[in-house]
This record gives sequence, C-alpha cells and structure tokens, in this order.
Amino acid sequence: MPTTASGADHRRTVQYLKEHALVLVTAESCTAGLIASRLAAAPGAGEVLECAFVVYDPKAKRRCLGVPAEVLERNNLTSEPVALEMARGALRHSDADVAVSNTGVADDSDPDIAPGTQCYAWVFRDGGGAPREFTETRVFEGERNEIREASADYALGRIAHYHQESRR
Repeated sequence: MPTTASGADHRRTVQYLKEHALVLVTAESCTAGLIASRLAAAPGAGEVLECAFVVYDPKAKRRCLGVPAEVLERNNLTSEPVALEMARGALRHSDADVAVSNTGVADDSDPDIAPGTQCYAWVFRDGGGAPREFTETRVFEGERNEIREASADYALGRIAHYHQESRR
C-alpha cells in the first residue's frame, strides 16, 4: 500500500499519543469505525488505541454510550451536543485518556443539514480534574465515502491540537 499524506498523519498521531502516554477510544456514527481503522493502519497503533464504538443508530447511541434521550430529542443527530455526549460516554465506558467522536451526514439524507456536515468532540481525561472538552463542526465536499474518509482523517489530525489546548 503506498504511503499517502493521510497515512503519514496517522503515524504522527500514533507517535504523538505514545509520546504523551495517551490511549484513544472512538465513538463513531457517520465514520462507522473509519477513525479507529485509519489509526490502526499505522504501525504501533495497538499501544494507543483501546477500542471503538460504532453507534450508527440513535438507540445504539443511548444503549452503548448513554447519550441522554433529551439530548437526542433537543438536537439534530448531526450536532455538537450529540457528538459531545458520545465522546463522554466512550470515556465512561473505557480506560482511555482521550475520546474522539463523530456524527454527521455524508449525503443529502437530512433536509435540515447540508451534505458533508460533520460534528466532532474531543474529550481528554485529566488525572483527577474535570475532563477538558472540545467540539467542532466542519463541512466536507465530495462523494459519500470521500466525505467519511476526510472526516476520519480530520478527527485524528486534530487530536494533538486539542490536547495542547487542554493543557493550557
């Protein structure tokens, strides 16, 4: 398999996680496991990736991650509040230090949300202090799977940025 720019980014992400003794858990909806899969393609990922929750259906978000029904009812599934609750739930159900979550639409299936809209959360567990939480929304262009792949790459690429922010 040829090395791509995104592949290099994932190796850098693995190295960053190792250097900072961080272990990752993912909570994925639209990316359906691509965040974890793309990280796992990099050598050494087994040292920094604990697990991945793929929760495509709202019932799975509630059952597997404990996303409150009220959050799902008050917000579109493609929203930062839903992404944040997914990341919080992933941390609660793991021993990881950082959770990355994604929810979004990769096509025109939701008339209220622009195709390509992706919502994220990054939550860092701080040994005893309150978790540091960050959310973001991005819109990607392209075909369905191009959007999903770009979204997974983006989620991984922002870990170091938000980790640095969490330490301020």
